[in-house]
Amino acid sequence: MLEKIREGSQGLAAKIVLGAVILSFALAGIGGYLGQTTEQPVAEVNGVKISQLDFARAFENERGRLEQQFGEYFEQIASDPTYMAQIRQGVVDRLVQQELQNQLAIELGLRVSDAQIKQAIFDMPYFQIGGQFSNDRYLQLIRQMNFQPDDFREYLREEMTRDQLVSAIAGSDFALDSEVKQTLVLQQQTRDVDYIVLDKEKLKSQVTVTESEIKDYYDLNQDQFMSPEQVALNYIELKASDMELVDPVTDEQVRAYYDENQAQYLEEERRRVSHILVEGIEDAEAAKAKAQDLYSQLQSGADFAELAQAHSDDVASGELGGDLDWIERDMMDPEFEAAAFALANVGDYSDVVESEFGFHIIQLTDLQAQEVTAFEEMAAELRAELEQNAKIDAFYGKQEEVRELAFEVADTLDDAAVAANLEVKTTELVARNLLPAPLNQPAVSRVIFTPELLEDGVNSEVIEVAPEHVVVVRVVEHKPAAVKSLEEVTEQITARLENEKASELAKDKAHTLFAQLEEGQSLSDIAAAESLEVKSEAALARQTYAVSPALVSKAFKMPHPAEGASSKAMVELNNGDAALLVVKAVNLAEVTDELEPQQKQSVTRAQVNKNYLALLNALEGTAEIVKPSSFEVTEEN
Repeated sequence: MLEKIREGSQGLAAKIVLGAVILSFALAGIGGYLGQTTEQPVAEVNGVKISQLDFARAFENERGRLEQQFGEYFEQIASDPTYMAQIRQGVVDRLVQQELQNQLAIELGLRVSDAQIKQAIFDMPYFQIGGQFSNDRYLQLIRQMNFQPDDFREYLREEMTRDQLVSAIAGSDFALDSEVKQTLVLQQQTRDVDYIVLDKEKLKSQVTVTESEIKDYYDLNQDQFMSPEQVALNYIELKASDMELVDPVTDEQVRAYYDENQAQYLEEERRRVSHILVEGIEDAEAAKAKAQDLYSQLQSGADFAELAQAHSDDVASGELGGDLDWIERDMMDPEFEAAAFALANVGDYSDVVESEFGFHIIQLTDLQAQEVTAFEEMAAELRAELEQNAKIDAFYGKQEEVRELAFEVADTLDDAAVAANLEVKTTELVARNLLPAPLNQPAVSRVIFTPELLEDGVNSEVIEVAPEHVVVVRVVEHKPAAVKSLEEVTEQITARLENEKASELAKDKAHTLFAQLEEGQSLSDIAAAESLEVKSEAALARQTYAVSPALVSKAFKMPHPAEGASSKAMVELNNGDAALLVVKAVNLAEVTDELEPQQKQSVTRAQVNKNYLALLNALEGTAEIVKPSSFEVTEEN
């Protein structure tokens, strides 16, 4: 858990934006989402209330993440009320944990300054246009997320403060070598097991499902058989890249742009230099005299590199014959730089030069003259840049025109489309999670499913889906979610009831056979009597994926078998089957005294995660937490 937090926090802007912006980039429909909410908080932690709005934001983030993860299958998953209830409860639990962390951070005196908040906002790419922070864009996006500037800054402050707390925990934890070895012994331990599986599929022939049972199940679980809410849409899409320029970019404009920005195409002069340094900290006069003597030796024909290696006080460069690699203007001490850039030819060396570091003799070993990229090499790129800039200017002009007409003539998109020379596109009736691009983004779908568009049939506002890319949508038909007829779901219910009954038969049979196993009958005899196959795994490891996870988990929880005996268990598998499991032997791993760094890092990370969870549990155990059994949050419109 902590590892995920740490990975996600690599780069503050990425952590905040991914969590707060990407997954629910615009919560313009939050008012419709909340519906008619009460003032009842979703939880209270040590007297601090977690509001409905906090829950709504967090839930939308989680829903957006699941939609991206599961794609078209999310509709099926979301139709399970039990699953969605678990998601809601998980969001509430996470908000409670975050509030506990906030309170601990305050108690520890952790704080993020206003300057840090400001810099974090400036650095977020989503608030930038052309690489520069745009205050207008910043205000537009945070308002789409239902934030006021002060609220957003405090939201960031809490996120960044919690990050400080997590980093402190992760950075201060460690594992002793003895703990690492003990953990590795457990991790690398293997077990020899035999098992048989009672397959529920083979028991379905013994199962019957009546029409009455199907009807009863349908009546009691109608919320599981909902057809999704659907909409048919009209929309227009405006993109800067699709704009057609009325006046093409001329050669004269390209040339003028090149001349105005010529400094950007200038490659500054670079010089590669070597030096001999004589430090003068203790005796400047003696140092200067030594430097003068070395200079005299150079004039007498001595080799510069050999003198640097033998006498330079800059040991690192001295070993390389005094080489300092390439330098440019404003990189070195002013006196040093002036002398280095005064040398005319490769091989020349300077007089003795004094700087704050001591006395130098500088040699020019290579030269890369200042160069300007020719206009002919840049012309195509500059033309493309000018065309893009012109398209962006035209885009914003058309966007404002579309905005005004879509608002003024709210019952059709035709006027706005004609004004911007756009096509009004349409969709058939489609569910929320099957919206076509570019409408399949949270920023758009949340607006579509607001009461204003569904009930009033008006045009939406201009919705940004990407930089210089916007849409305006209008709902032309709305089909609310409805319960499917019994005839439509009879086959589905029958299969579900058959599975449940067959699974119960498998478990009952397994209990009966397990009693025989405990009475002393061998697993092989039981298997033979039931026409089942005994499967064996020698040296079963914890990370084995060829065996059911429930069997692996149970095998490593069972006690070590006594000499000449075995450990036995009955296991209910996740797919509804049942199994009998016998652990015959436990094989201990041998761990060498020399631990590999990767092994220690892995164990330490696991220890960090464990301690982090322990901290959360301790905070929850000592806190006064109130979670209402229910609270009104309307999930769909």
